[in-house]
Amino acid sequence: MQVVLLLKPISHLQCVLKMCGSSATTLKDQLVQIKVEEKEDDTEESSSEEKEEEEDKLPRRESLRPKRKRTRDVINEDDPEPEPEDEETRKAREKERRRRLKRGAEEEEEIDKEELERLKAELDEKRQTIATVKCKPWKMEKKIEVLKEAKKFVSENEGALGKGKGKRWFAFKMMMAKKWAKFLRDFENFKAACIPWENKIKAIESQFGSSVASYFLFLRWMYGVNMVLFILTFSLIMLPEYLWGLPYGSLPRKTVPRAEEASAANFGVLYDFNGLAQYSVLFYGYYDNKRTIGWMNFRLPLSYFLVGIMCIGYSFLVVLKAMTKNIGDDGGGDDNAFNFSWKVFTSWDYLIGNPETADNKFNSITMNFKEAITEERAAQVEENVHLIRFLRFLANFFVFLTLGGSGYLIFWAVKRSQEFAQQDPDTLGWWEKNEMNMVMSLLGMFCPTLFDLFAELEDYHPLIALKWLLGRIFALLLGNLYVFILALMDEINNKIEEEKLVKANITLWEANMIKAYNASFSENSTGPPFFVHPADVPRGPCWETMVGQEFVRLTVSDVLTTYVTILIGDFLRACFVRFCNYCWCWDLEYGYPSYTEFDISGNVLALIFNQGMIWMGSFFAPSLPGINILRLHTSMYFQCWAVMCCNVPEARVFKASRSNNFYLGMLLLILFLSTMPVLYMIVSLPPSFDCGPFSGKNRMFEVIGETLEHDFPSWMAKILRQLSNPGLVIAVILVMALTIYYLNATAKGQKAVNLDLKKKMKMQALENKMRNKKMAAARAAHISGFMQQPPPSSPTPPKFLDCHVCEKVKVQFSVFTSAV
Repeated sequence: MQVVLLLKPISHLQCVLKMCGSSATTLKDQLVQIKVEEKEDDTEESSSEEKEEEEDKLPRRESLRPKRKRTRDVINEDDPEPEPEDEETRKAREKERRRRLKRGAEEEEEIDKEELERLKAELDEKRQTIATVKCKPWKMEKKIEVLKEAKKFVSENEGALGKGKGKRWFAFKMMMAKKWAKFLRDFENFKAACIPWENKIKAIESQFGSSVASYFLFLRWMYGVNMVLFILTFSLIMLPEYLWGLPYGSLPRKTVPRAEEASAANFGVLYDFNGLAQYSVLFYGYYDNKRTIGWMNFRLPLSYFLVGIMCIGYSFLVVLKAMTKNIGDDGGGDDNAFNFSWKVFTSWDYLIGNPETADNKFNSITMNFKEAITEERAAQVEENVHLIRFLRFLANFFVFLTLGGSGYLIFWAVKRSQEFAQQDPDTLGWWEKNEMNMVMSLLGMFCPTLFDLFAELEDYHPLIALKWLLGRIFALLLGNLYVFILALMDEINNKIEEEKLVKANITLWEANMIKAYNASFSENSTGPPFFVHPADVPRGPCWETMVGQEFVRLTVSDVLTTYVTILIGDFLRACFVRFCNYCWCWDLEYGYPSYTEFDISGNVLALIFNQGMIWMGSFFAPSLPGINILRLHTSMYFQCWAVMCCNVPEARVFKASRSNNFYLGMLLLILFLSTMPVLYMIVSLPPSFDCGPFSGKNRMFEVIGETLEHDFPSWMAKILRQLSNPGLVIAVILVMALTIYYLNATAKGQKAVNLDLKKKMKMQALENKMRNKKMAAARAAHISGFMQQPPPSSPTPPKFLDCHVCEKVKVQFSVFTSAV
């Protein structure tokens, strides 16, 4: 619009420049020339206006195509004076009328074809404008104006595409398209509203930064994973056994022994997961070994085995998928260019309508700037290299001493627990019964604090220090877990040896019972029929249930220890600092003890360690995923409350990792290390002979062969046996390893190409920027030189020119230069 408005001033400007630069013509002639040009322009404008008025007087046509007569006009012209007619004539006239209508519709469709194509293209352009107007570098007023205009055009002209035969079908398609788009939009809003704890996490992120919020995001993700595991175990193992299996008291494995019936329902016994809890669907030993149960012939042993393997496979799949998704979101390149500019101009969310949400967003942006400034300063600090190396060596030495001492302490506690297990439980106190669990919980609570003190000597960047701290705590917990497993394996071997003795005793007992049973049915017998209650039947130790009980106890004791630590270490400490600060000798808030900071490393590692125990023990205790869901659910609310009420933001602000793959990498490692003992037990150890779905078999995996033998044809069983040949399996593993190596190399190459392309784009942008600067500088120098050039000698202009024309020329020239 500026160019159109400046066309006429530019013509005047050219005339004035000619006048100033020419000495041959006089000023009077030049003024006359200007007036003549103005008159010509006026005459052209008046002539164009007269033509428009004459055109308005002429009769207008609606379109260039011939207007088709209406049906009633055709009928009136064909038969102006209707006369009485017979049935055949009326049918012929009706047929002719329909033929003419059909021919007219076809002609109209042919005539409108080009116009409809043009209108369709314009509608597509307007729809594209509606979809992309948000990304245009325009002012908000212009965006709103263009959007309204495009929507108005689309709403007014969409119906025109439906003229002719397909009008109803087109209208139906447009209506369904709009309803589908609205449904998708509402469904996306519904999914966003269904994300659990989103507002809580946003509030925490605005107050404590992305590093603390990353822990709660990780906790929410773990909650979803455990929900899937619980659905699998509950729907395919626990529920079928409860609905179709034999009830409690029908078998010895489903009945509390006679010696334990008196105390089976006591709180202390139930808290230790003995008594009624031990002989329930919560643990492995309760399940029957029948191949099919219920009226649906549900194969419970096969389902139990496949669900256990499926849970492990699903866990690997979901962790790897999350890691690859984070790598894809990361982009694989350096995006730190113009970091602060992007934060300034793109941080705010203009769709926020809630004042509380706006405050949280403001605090979150402020925290992001603090994180970025801290990282920028940390990159510019100069350090004493030799002193830092010595301090880091000293810190690592202390860390190794702590790890070795904790491992020895756990081994000693396990040995003591084995000694206590051989004694009378009534003579043991509470500490002797729970010594193993309490030692592991206390080590997990105090060792991270020691590692945090050692990290102060190293003086790493906060994010690097957090990773080192997480790695050390991870090594501590993993070492403790494996020491516990090794001690547990010794106990399992003892249980297996005990089973052999029980088998021999049961054989003698069964022989005596058979003799007594036969005697009760002899001819001379007058007593009641012989019957043995399941509670009186001797039974083996069932090492699988013992393993499940140990992991359930560890999980519950870890939860209680965490909650007690938060109440005492965070809540009571915060109350003391808050209410005793007014009457104390020094400032408690900024001195000792002060408010606690949220321990990211300890909480993350506790979550990962606990999840490793769930993966390890869920095969022997199908209820473990459900218990873990309750723990995660309560932990989210309890820890969110503790963070917002009792903790303060960390003094050393840092930004969390963009991909968050460090947490997932540790989770993947502990998943691999925690499933190895389970797979070893499944493949190598014989199952208990009188409890669990695999009792009576030499190995647990034999249930697959039994299913192939009874439920599949022989040729399929042969094919599957050939596929399970070790030579073929090794070949497949080698091919998979080579494929992974090839894909990894390809991904690295593509990443390098992307980085190279980014560098080229940056260089091209810099070159274009420098070229534009040079062109702008040259243009400015040319204009300034032209303005500073002295005018040629010419007669002094009269006063009327100075006061009327020159002012006009100055204004127009200023407008022109600003437009240029």
